[in-house]
Amino acid sequence: MSMQDENLDDVIASLIDEDGEDTAVSENPFEKEHLTGEPVTLTERAARQVQKIKSEEGMSDDIYLRVAVDGGGCSGLSYKLGLDHRTDEDKVFESFGVEIIVAEKHLMYLEGMQIDYPDGLDARGFTFDNPNATENCGCGTSFAI
Repeated sequence: MSMQDENLDDVIASLIDEDGEDTAVSENPFEKEHLTGEPVTLTERAARQVQKIKSEEGMSDDIYLRVAVDGGGCSGLSYKLGLDHRTDEDKVFESFGVEIIVAEKHLMYLEGMQIDYPDGLDARGFTFDNPNATENCGCGTSFAI
């Protein structure tokens, strides 16, 4: 197994629990009623950063940017980003040439969100502008609905 495969396995493992069940979101039978259809997008700076990471790591075109939520964090839910393979349960969005995948059960928490990668003096990595969040913590990686 190559180092790239091991890193991808770590990313995938961080997005799912040991039973193969996603721990981020409980099943909600009314989930579809709340969806607006707004895509998850990247700013141009964030897209360039994702493309740079994929290029530096020598990743193939069948690796996508996965955006997910997980239970925990200061405000109750936290954002997860990783590079992953697409599954049949994923919704695919395209933003500045980067294909983004989101598991359908996470969409009610993430749709309409924009991900940025500030490059100023106080830059701190990827940032999330989520219109669904009712609370955000100071670290910028945790939110509540």
